Amino acid sequence: MMFNINDIKNGMTIKYEGVIYQVVDFQHVKPGKGSAFVKTKLKNLKAGTTQEITFNAGIKMEKADVRKSQLSYLYAAGDNYVFMDLNTYDQLELPAKLIEDQVKFLKEGMEVESMSIEGEIVGITLPEKVSYKVISAPDAVKGNTTSSAQKDVTIETGYTLKAPLFISEGEEIVITTRDGKYFSRG
Repeated sequence: MMFNINDIKNGMTIKYEGVIYQVVDFQHVKPGKGSAFVKTKLKNLKAGTTQEITFNAGIKMEKADVRKSQLSYLYAAGDNYVFMDLNTYDQLELPAKLIEDQVKFLKEGMEVESMSIEGEIVGITLPEKVSYKVISAPDAVKGNTTSSAQKDVTIETGYTLKAPLFISEGEEIVITTRDGKYFSRG
């Protein structure tokens, strides 16, 4: 199925020069002189590499035929992560290398969407925002009252991020899984 490059969106899968990519980021650029173009950051779903490609505005692209299914994360088993397919109840082991960017946000029971090409899973997509319990949050430093002051906090998965000073240990916070940043209190 063909679509106009101007209609590109994050998370979309496209086929370009015989390779299937997922759109990580894009930007429409209209310079003062010359024609408009679209700068994209694309992830090669087979190789796992990311590259930046620029396309002229208005060209037609091919949408990739990627099958999606719902999985539930169960547990880690060495260098693999075990998921259950919510339609067939089959258990699948995915290697850490395949989902290395998402591992820091996985927690038991989390539902994710898998992407498969020709029957082979090539990646997963996490929910956009997820609530986590804070397991470590140092006390705020007295006198540090800047409106944008932040401190490092660690969530239940072991991931450390910047959060506002008022966040304390044991609280629930919401994180955007796309960039790993604090969003709000849970």
